[in-house]
Amino acid sequence: MPSNNDALTDNVDPKEIEKFSAMAEQWWDLEGDFKPLHMLNPTRLEYIEQGVDGLFAKSIVDVGCGGGILAESMAKQGAQVTGIDMAHASLQIARLHALETQTELDYQKITAEEFAAQHAGQFDVVTCMEMLEHVPDPASIIKACCDMVKPGGFVYFSTINKTFKAYLMMILGAEHLLKWVPKGTHEYEKFIRPSQLLAAIDKTTLKCEDLCGVEFNAFAGEFSITDNVNVNYMLRCQKLA
Repeated sequence: MPSNNDALTDNVDPKEIEKFSAMAEQWWDLEGDFKPLHMLNPTRLEYIEQGVDGLFAKSIVDVGCGGGILAESMAKQGAQVTGIDMAHASLQIARLHALETQTELDYQKITAEEFAAQHAGQFDVVTCMEMLEHVPDPASIIKACCDMVKPGGFVYFSTINKTFKAYLMMILGAEHLLKWVPKGTHEYEKFIRPSQLLAAIDKTTLKCEDLCGVEFNAFAGEFSITDNVNVNYMLRCQKLA
């Protein structure tokens, strides 16, 4: 996971931006392309809330916010949320939905590196969920998230493990068989092993406090926290003082 923070605007994959921009109108369709994220959101929201003893009045930046599914749900819990992304179409949908639901939060089109340079050490919580596997340089994003958060604050990451099971479930299963998400949404080569993510975290002043897996129960139709990190997993880190 190389890192190059000299060029603050280079860590963007235009193909990924085009991909999510083309799907932008689907962000808030509960039966559309982002249905899995809507199903996952209550689980990840609860995980974040429990780790920081509630979100009320917390200052939060959601890195790679997309259409605002997580960002808006955190704002509804009383957090002061800023969502950042580089997909203009997704941000437009996020802003429109926030207006429709009368949810107060801020969305900005800016890279994580640029935002971190402008807002160093200003946030209680930083979330970066389902985003690292979509950028050329994940380590640069990890450092930027560390730079944004206050000493003693928390950073959350979630991504997909680079295992054969993840390939079967996330690409063959979710994209080709179940058609939960469009083909090409995920690229196996960009999946990240926990050891790789932890190695990048160790190069910052973040300390990983918790690592857990996320599994889908087909019978219950919901996601849950598990010890199995073979496919999806989440981490909670705290910034050292």
